[in-house]
Amino acid sequence: MARAGSVTRRSSAETREHVLEVAHDLFYWQGIRAVGVDRIAAEAGVAPTTLYRLWSSKDDLVAAYVERADRGYREWFDAATAHGSPRERILSLFDALAVQTQPDRCRGCPFQMALTEFPDPEVAAHRNAATNKAWVRARLGELTAGMPGSEALADQLAVLMEGVYASAQALGAEGPARSARALAEALLPPES
Repeated sequence: MARAGSVTRRSSAETREHVLEVAHDLFYWQGIRAVGVDRIAAEAGVAPTTLYRLWSSKDDLVAAYVERADRGYREWFDAATAHGSPRERILSLFDALAVQTQPDRCRGCPFQMALTEFPDPEVAAHRNAATNKAWVRARLGELTAGMPGSEALADQLAVLMEGVYASAQALGAEGPARSARALAEALLPPES
């Protein structure tokens, strides 16, 4: 048990995860370029030198942030599409997307934001964000496999998902994004 006034010590892995959580909140809600390393360190309650021991640069921290967001997104996607027929799994994904894009939870797609702030494909943050987009498209391809026009259908669903994030960011979840599930349902062939 810690004494009153004592500082809780974290392992390096715990400190890394704590800083990434703080960085996620700041980067996602305020913008990657708008948030400096000193602010992240201050809000995480660590010295800037600790942060630089964990990542050699802000670019490395941003790449780790995008990689962490990707892991969380994959878990969310897989949970949303875990049960039912392929059609039901896809519609479940759009139901989950409607929940995820509520204003208190969503400022937009963190991967779209990273791609916008880091347009150079040689930058790790860009590569990590592009990897997420390719993974989502591949998973949609798996879900539509065997459906008529499966490749085109997977592309259409990917574009629809991208549009949900962009629309929700600009016009709110009650704007055009609210129609995404109905659009997905219209795109999908009926179950036989």
